[in-house]
Amino acid sequence: MATTKETPSTPPTTAAPASSEIDISKYTPVTEGKATILFPKGNEVFYNPVQEFNRDMSIAAIRTWSEIFLGEKRARIEKKIQNAKDEKKKEEAEKHLKNYIDTQSFTILEALAASGLRSIRYAKEIPHLKQVVANDLEADAVESIKRNIKYNELTEELVRPNQGDAMQVMYSAIGNAQKYDVVDLDPYGAAAPFIDGAVQAVSEGGLLCVTCTDLAILTGSMHPETCFGKYNGMPLKGMFPHEMALRLVLNTLQTSAGRYKRHIVPLMSCSIDFYLRVFVRVYTSPQGVKKAASKTAIMYECSGCHSYAVQPLGKIQIKDNGNERHVPGTGPPVDEHCRNCGNTHHVGGPAWGAPLHDKEFVNKMLEHVKENESNYGTHTRMKGMLSVISEELDTPLYWTLQRLCGTIHCTSIPLQDLNSAILNAGYKVSGSHCGPATIKTDAPSHILWDILRAFVKKHPVTMANIAENSPARAILAKEPSIEVNFKRHPDAVPKSQSIKLVRYQINPTANWGPKARAGGKKRKAEQE
Repeated sequence: MATTKETPSTPPTTAAPASSEIDISKYTPVTEGKATILFPKGNEVFYNPVQEFNRDMSIAAIRTWSEIFLGEKRARIEKKIQNAKDEKKKEEAEKHLKNYIDTQSFTILEALAASGLRSIRYAKEIPHLKQVVANDLEADAVESIKRNIKYNELTEELVRPNQGDAMQVMYSAIGNAQKYDVVDLDPYGAAAPFIDGAVQAVSEGGLLCVTCTDLAILTGSMHPETCFGKYNGMPLKGMFPHEMALRLVLNTLQTSAGRYKRHIVPLMSCSIDFYLRVFVRVYTSPQGVKKAASKTAIMYECSGCHSYAVQPLGKIQIKDNGNERHVPGTGPPVDEHCRNCGNTHHVGGPAWGAPLHDKEFVNKMLEHVKENESNYGTHTRMKGMLSVISEELDTPLYWTLQRLCGTIHCTSIPLQDLNSAILNAGYKVSGSHCGPATIKTDAPSHILWDILRAFVKKHPVTMANIAENSPARAILAKEPSIEVNFKRHPDAVPKSQSIKLVRYQINPTANWGPKARAGGKKRKAEQE
C-alpha cells in the first residue's frame, strides 16, 4: 500500500490551504517533476536545472530498488510460514505477513537537503514511502524546506524537516532499529567526510546514494595528494580518469563499511557531466568483508602509451572441501618498463576492481523508465545512459580512440573497424558510459597495438614528424603478433547506437557546470 502522497488531499472548504499563507511575490516558483519549489528572488545559484537528471535517475533507482527490497522482505516472511513447525508459529508468521502487506514502507534520509526539492520529489513520486527526513545544517535552509512542504501541501510527517549536522544525524541512527532504508548524500564537493556515518546509518540491504562533484580531484586533473587524503587512493588521469574516479569512491565506501563488518554491492555507478553518482546496497556480513581484498586493486598505467593493467590485492582459492581460502594476490602484472613502448608506469589506487553495475538492476530500471516516461523530464537521456551501461563489459577501465590514435600519430581508425578487429580476434568489446569513443575490452594491450599496427600499414604514418623517443616509434617498430581481420563484425555497433538513442550529454547551455555555493559556510546549494 503506497503511503506517499501522490496528489494532495482536498482541504476542508472552511479552511484555506497552508500554501495560501505564503507571499508568492517574494519567490520564484520552479516546477520539476511533481514538485514546485519556491526560490527566493535574486538567488540564481540556488537551482541548477542540469541536476534534474540526477534527481530523475535517483527517483528511478530508488523505485527500482524498493521493489526488490520490499519483495525480499515479503519472501522472508513467506518462508517463515512455510517452515513453521507448529500452528502457533505459523499463525504468528501469517499475522506478520498481513501486517507487512498493510504497512509495507521504507524511509529515506536526505542528509544535505538545501531547498528540499529532492525530498519533496521523493515524497510525491516514490510509492510506499513512509517518511523522508530532509536535513540541513543551516537554519534558513530548514525554513525553505518547511515553506516548500507547505506550498506542496504535504505534511511534516511525510517530509520531516530537520536542522542538524549531517554526521550527527546519521550517527544517531546507529545502534537502534530505526536506521534509514535509503541514505542520500548529495554534497557540494566531496562526499568523503560523510561516508563513515552513511555506511552505518543505512539499514540491512538498504540503498546508499552518493554524489561527488569534486571530479577535478578524483580524476587527477589537479592535486592527486588531495585525492589520496580524502579517498585514500591515487587517481590516474591519462586514459580512463572518470572510471578511475568511480572506482576510488567505491573503494572508499567499501573500506569504511568494512570497519563495521559491512560490505557494499554496487547497483549502478555513473559518471555524469561534472559529477559522479553511485548507488550501492549495504549488507552486514563478515564473509562479505573477507572478499573485499579480492575486489580491491592497484592500477598501472604506462606513462608513454597509456596501456594499463589491473592487480587485485587478494584472491580467493577454493579448497577441496569447497571452502574458500583468502590469499594475497600475485604479480605485478607489468614489467619495470612497459612491454609495448618501454616507458615507466604510473601507479593508481587502491581502487574498486570488481564490477561497477548490477546488470539485472540496470535492466529493471531501464524497463521502469520506458514504462513511465511521462514521470521523468530527462527520460530521453536516462534511456540512453541506462542502455549504454547495460551493454558495458564488466572488465575494469577503458581505452579512448583519441588516446590510441594520438599515441602513434595516425589518422583516426573508425570505431566500427576497431571493434570488429577486436571481436574477430576472439575478444569482447563495448563502449563505456563515461564518454563517446571509449573502448572496454578483455583484450590485452598488445592486441590493441597489433590492431593499430595493422591499420597503420594501410594508412602510413609520417615517421619524420615523430620524435626519436616517442612511444610511437617503439610501438610501430614491432610487427603484429596476430593476423588482424577488419571484416565488419555484426556486433561491432552496439544496439544503443543502432537505434539512435541519445547516449551522451550535449552541453545544454554555456557555462552549465556546477554553480557557485549559495550563502552560508556549509551550504550545499549547487545541486538544488
